[in-house]
Amino acid sequence: MVKISLICLGKLKEKYLKDACAEYEKRIGAFCKLTVTELTPAPLPEDPSRAQITAALNTEAKLILSKLPQRSGVVALCIEGKTLSSEDLSVRLQELSIKGSGSVTFIIGSSFGLAEEVKERADIRLSMSPMTFPHQLARVMLLEQIYRAFQISSGGKYHK
Repeated sequence: MVKISLICLGKLKEKYLKDACAEYEKRIGAFCKLTVTELTPAPLPEDPSRAQITAALNTEAKLILSKLPQRSGVVALCIEGKTLSSEDLSVRLQELSIKGSGSVTFIIGSSFGLAEEVKERADIRLSMSPMTFPHQLARVMLLEQIYRAFQISSGGKYHK
């Protein structure tokens, strides 16, 4: 069975987001073994300097990289990443699961993004959209797309 891991900086705060994630996690469970790891973002002052942000991202990078499963395909969510259709994501997920010995890890950084070191480790840099969304909504959107990808690859009706 395919193993999907989500490494997320920060915890979900709103009940409606937690409920949505729980629903998609339940649905995804029919297709794979899913784990979600929430990491604590590096602390930053109210109005951080560029140097403080860079230092925080580097601290977070060490933590993220220490949690990556060995031989996993890696997808880093980042604003400068490539946008994919749901069908293309389904194909890439299948390819990565084969390359990563049945394991794919998605990384959602903090509100300031991801350090370059993490992006360089990724097999795919993925952008959800050129639009801006609340940071915590990214997890719901990603889980929905992972579920949709599995539905597409299995010929399910959800995608229609």
